[in-house]
Amino acid sequence: VQLQASGGGLVQPGGSLRLSCAASGTIFSIKTMGWYRRAPGNQRELVAEFTSGGSTNYGDSVNGRFTISRDSAKKTVYLQMNSLKPEDTAVYYCNANSVCYSDTYGTPICDGEDHWGKGTQVTVKG
Repeated sequence: VQLQASGGGLVQPGGSLRLSCAASGTIFSIKTMGWYRRAPGNQRELVAEFTSGGSTNYGDSVNGRFTISRDSAKKTVYLQMNSLKPEDTAVYYCNANSVCYSDTYGTPICDGEDHWGKGTQVTVKG
């Protein structure tokens, strides 16, 4: 699977950005898919994700400001980021965990692995 992220950039505090991440490959399904970020000097942290049950999880620092959505048919997730703050400045990474493929009988086989896209830089600066 390849994860192609787009939509980062420079925005002023209070502004908005929308990130997209599309998964490509012969994929049956993906158990969890979402976004992480790493700011300089910090560890990578969860931003938002869809769980295997279809629910969403958000990092505490973005809850209420960011919204994750998806187009399952396109195997794409989106991250709408509103009310951006300078502390949201980071490299944002798309993540897909446990990608499932069909075997010759159509049975899904899941790899149980983490897959990462190349990061996209988000800079919030006045």
